[in-house]
Amino acid sequence: MQPDTTSSSIARALLLLEALLEQPQGVDIPDLLERLDVARSSLFALLNTLKALGYVEQAERRGRYRAGPRLLAWRGPASPSAHLQTAFYAEAAALALAETLALALPAGAGGEAVLAAQVEGSSQVRSVFPLGLRFPPQSATAQVLTASPSDAVRRDGYAVATMDESVDLAVPVCADGQTPSAALVLSVPAFRWSQQRLAGHLSLLRETAARLSYRLGALRYAPWRAATEDQPSPRQPLEPAAMAAFLAAPWLARLACVRPDGAPHVVPVWQEWDGQCFFVAAWQGSLWAQYVLANPNVSLTVDEPWPPLRRVFARGRALPLQPGDYPGGLNALLNRLRRRYLGPGGVLPAGEWQAFRVQTESLSAWQGLS
Repeated sequence: MQPDTTSSSIARALLLLEALLEQPQGVDIPDLLERLDVARSSLFALLNTLKALGYVEQAERRGRYRAGPRLLAWRGPASPSAHLQTAFYAEAAALALAETLALALPAGAGGEAVLAAQVEGSSQVRSVFPLGLRFPPQSATAQVLTASPSDAVRRDGYAVATMDESVDLAVPVCADGQTPSAALVLSVPAFRWSQQRLAGHLSLLRETAARLSYRLGALRYAPWRAATEDQPSPRQPLEPAAMAAFLAAPWLARLACVRPDGAPHVVPVWQEWDGQCFFVAAWQGSLWAQYVLANPNVSLTVDEPWPPLRRVFARGRALPLQPGDYPGGLNALLNRLRRRYLGPGGVLPAGEWQAFRVQTESLSAWQGLS
């Protein structure tokens, strides 16, 4: 009888988490190898997975491993910051950045901020924040967390600070859309930083901060600005590259189809764009899947609720996904959608899923208002 490798992996993961909770000062590799009775390569693979999910932290590159914020949250009821951390890890997993991304929270009236979570970049040489770091008032992180920032920070919506060996770029996360409640920080080794890269880093960071704000309940994203100050730009078309970048973010699509009685039916769906077609998935019992099988004519809308107010409109035919229509078939598509919208630790509802490929007959993309 073959051993149940899945059960063994789960058991090792639980033993590892128990060890981290039992020893707050940290656990080193030899102790973990002895306790888990596992190959060194398997242990590092497990640690790296849990580290990316926020369940494990490491003070130095070769230092001891400690319980991360998501594991520590198991000890008590989920707080608003725990909810934000979960959302942060989901966003970071979907981005898979080469540079380190961190989340910071205000630390009292002294103008400091405290590190709440981070996901290390994939680059071999990367900047990493030490555990328990308190960002001083002059740091980029603290600058975007103040209710009264400098004129430059208020105008630009971000702050940059050069440290000894790194450059930190920070933008605010605003639960009410206006007042900073957390900071999203990208840390880049100084030798790899350039002003030319600022625009790309900043655009990605702002979009992520806006989505985190939206997850917290914000109806708009305009740090430090009143609604009357936040005027959208004139309407203009989105270039193909800008449209693809927009659709690559975890925005929901609204799919419109026709019911058997001729009435319209609109439902939010997860979407993936491959440059030519949209892929959407329906879990077991979804009525819209039945409607689409009977009448494949559909429309899709993907948009964001705050400036620059980007939106994509598509119309076409939704056809059931066949095994050869997507690399790896349905399971590969579902795994990509799961990671994108729920993060690597997300679990899909049980049951049979069905996926469709929307062959676009018309497609338009815009930003701003007329």
